[in-house]
Amino acid sequence: VQLVESGGGSVQAGGSLRLSCVYSGFSHGTYAVGWFRQAPGKDREGVSCISTSDEKPFYETSVQGRFTIYKNSDANTLYLQMDNLKPEDTAVYYCVGTQPANYGCAGMYEHEYDYWGQGTQVTVSS
Repeated sequence: VQLVESGGGSVQAGGSLRLSCVYSGFSHGTYAVGWFRQAPGKDREGVSCISTSDEKPFYETSVQGRFTIYKNSDANTLYLQMDNLKPEDTAVYYCVGTQPANYGCAGMYEHEYDYWGQGTQVTVSS
């Protein structure tokens, strides 16, 4: 499985960015894709994910109502629309994947995700 992110950058607080992740290599069956992030000096945290088993998005509490995850299955592309960005959203964002994902993806733990992209930097200035 390969995951290639794009779309990071710098923006002022209150602004928006959209991250993209082109994924390939999942075999037939359910899988989950999503996003982790790692801020300087902090542990990685799960931000959002979606599974093909139920198509129900999961969001970490601090991004609920501001971030939207969606995918274009025909194009094998995952997106994270980030609105009303805050300085605390500054981090390296990683596209992640796992297979199988028969029970959705509620809650995100690093050990559950076998596949990781290279990361893309998001910087939000105040």
